[in-house]
Amino acid sequence: MYEFDAVQRPVRIRSGLDALDALPRELDRLGASRALVVCGRSVAERSGLIERLRALLGDSLAGVYGGLRKDAPVSDIEAAAAMASERRADVILAIGAGSVIKATRVIAMCLGERAPLRTLCTQYGEGAPPVSPKLLAPKLPIVNILTAATSAQNRGGSALKDDATGERLEFFDPKTRPAVIFWDAAALMTAPPHLVRSTGFSVYWRALMNLGTMERANPLVEGDRRQAYELARRALRRAVETEDYGPRIDLCAAALLQNRDEDDGGRPFDAHRIARVVYALAAPIFHRFEAIDQASTHAALTPAAIRVHGHLCPDVIHVIGQTTGCGDDGDVEAVAQAVSDHFASLGMPTRLRDLGLPRAELPHLLAHAGRNFNADRAREFIDARERTRLANTLDMAW
Repeated sequence: MYEFDAVQRPVRIRSGLDALDALPRELDRLGASRALVVCGRSVAERSGLIERLRALLGDSLAGVYGGLRKDAPVSDIEAAAAMASERRADVILAIGAGSVIKATRVIAMCLGERAPLRTLCTQYGEGAPPVSPKLLAPKLPIVNILTAATSAQNRGGSALKDDATGERLEFFDPKTRPAVIFWDAAALMTAPPHLVRSTGFSVYWRALMNLGTMERANPLVEGDRRQAYELARRALRRAVETEDYGPRIDLCAAALLQNRDEDDGGRPFDAHRIARVVYALAAPIFHRFEAIDQASTHAALTPAAIRVHGHLCPDVIHVIGQTTGCGDDGDVEAVAQAVSDHFASLGMPTRLRDLGLPRAELPHLLAHAGRNFNADRAREFIDARERTRLANTLDMAW
């Protein structure tokens, strides 16, 4: 736990009432005068945020790409990059949560590298470790304006969907980390309760899973994980049920601490089998099915992942059992049931069938579970024994 490397990366956080009023000053600080906004249709048409930006920026608002879809399809990335080039944008403003913020990073990569997206993504050779290309060209600065909490807010990696093939593509460039992040109260309050529950649960789920590796956490990571969990735990229900913007900012802060966790030397997906399995199996589901979100998929998969893989990581089961109130005797079935009941009490599904996922899709999902850099950078999941465990997890979760 004392052998680690940590990197502190600069980012400016603007939080609270009228925080977004500081945007013109932040663009001046970046030397930017032609901003392209990237957002989804609901933000563009129903939130009032675009009108607010027009009033704040005037002629510095060069354009709005307002049609970004769930999971950032490649065609949307290419269209937004073409608009940015045409309008001579010198900064990109992402307004939204996970999909929009991830998409904006890839837009910046596309503009900087001027190469086909297929050549910029992580490459998977047959039976070989994944290779992430080094993207060396300068990138436009990015400003993230959150409408909901997301751990995507301060990262350099992105995953999106190739809408021509249905494949999940992964990208990484640390130069696409944002210069500024806004947790503006009014912007956060534009998110409807169902979106707050979904994004908030994703933050909470990761915080709960990260507690399972606390014994191996270095002193910096220990603080990140404890505080992220406490913030997410106390804020999730209140963020959905009240008109107070404070819990939504608490969730944003918890998500930022999860980003800092990795910068401080934490690598939770490398050490934590249950989280890795859920992440690897979930990604092909919510990328393939438009109506299924990441949070619901994580909730539905976790009890089964505990049942199938819990005996391989007893320390994780011990901590999750204590946290969910079912004791610390390491009873895998008791912990799985406690987690299932807890997630259900938060309004989340606990079976894949509840999401409308056809059972016939399970083999396809299993085939794509071995192409996830964060969950399986050593490609352990292509081993026959591991694939059997993954198949059992999917079957039990369904």
